[in-house]
Amino acid sequence: MRIAGAGGAGADGQDGDLLVTLRVKDSKRYRLSGADIETDLPISPWEAALGADVSVATPGGPVTVHVPPGSSTGRRLRLRGQGMPRRGQPGDLYARVKVVVPRTLTKKEKELFEKLRDVSSFDARRGS
Repeated sequence: MRIAGAGGAGADGQDGDLLVTLRVKDSKRYRLSGADIETDLPISPWEAALGADVSVATPGGPVTVHVPPGSSTGRRLRLRGQGMPRRGQPGDLYARVKVVVPRTLTKKEKELFEKLRDVSSFDARRGS
């Protein structure tokens, strides 16, 4: 970053520019790539399958994003202009979908997942 006129005086007596180098460390929540920010977006299996509007934490506060039906872990959802400021035009924030399965299921949830398994022809290893 250059701050004009904030540096020490040069040989000609004029104040020079101050050059500042910033290093931004990744946090547990955000990863930085240039002016773009990436974050994980945990969603439930039914939100992934059916689609949902979910809240995403951004550095500027929560924003609602639409998760399209059929979203799998790894899908990137772009939030335009929610990244790092950069010379007038901010970067983007990418929310990377992460499908999270419950650690424990109620009896009813287990029955429903078993029913889905029995009626579904989907094979995750073949992608169909």
